[in-house]
Amino acid sequence: MTLSIGDTAPPFDLPTDGGEQLKLSDLKGKKVVLYFYPKDSTPGCTTEGKDFRDLHDQFEAANTVIVWASKDTVKRHDNFKAKNEFPFTLVSDEEGVLCEAYGVWVLKKNYGREYMGIERSTFLISKDGKIAEVWRKVRVKEHVQKVLDATKAL
Repeated sequence: MTLSIGDTAPPFDLPTDGGEQLKLSDLKGKKVVLYFYPKDSTPGCTTEGKDFRDLHDQFEAANTVIVWASKDTVKRHDNFKAKNEFPFTLVSDEEGVLCEAYGVWVLKKNYGREYMGIERSTFLISKDGKIAEVWRKVRVKEHVQKVLDATKAL
């Protein structure tokens, strides 16, 4: 499935770090940055997380909630979040339902090897639950600033 700007964001109800549960509907009235990433505690994901962490106050000032999603377990999320002092929520999508709904579970190729994995992607969801912006095949450098700028403009 490919989501486009203007589409209704697929709902979710999934476990998060800290043993909580998060529904997209709980965030109605706020802008949401939904960031899909391959795996906790990897170099690129850690760097990206620190960038989001460092600009977190600016996202909050723009009435925006940051939600990260991967197929890692809640326990792995708890460790990753604590180690890096992330102030945002990490959603555990172990079954891949959310990844499928947003079209980020894709065939990847690396050094001649093919495998299924999460395509690093970001979705900006408006206050009314519509997809406002989509970034696919995200490159870590400067990505967070681009997302913040788009969030402020929304």
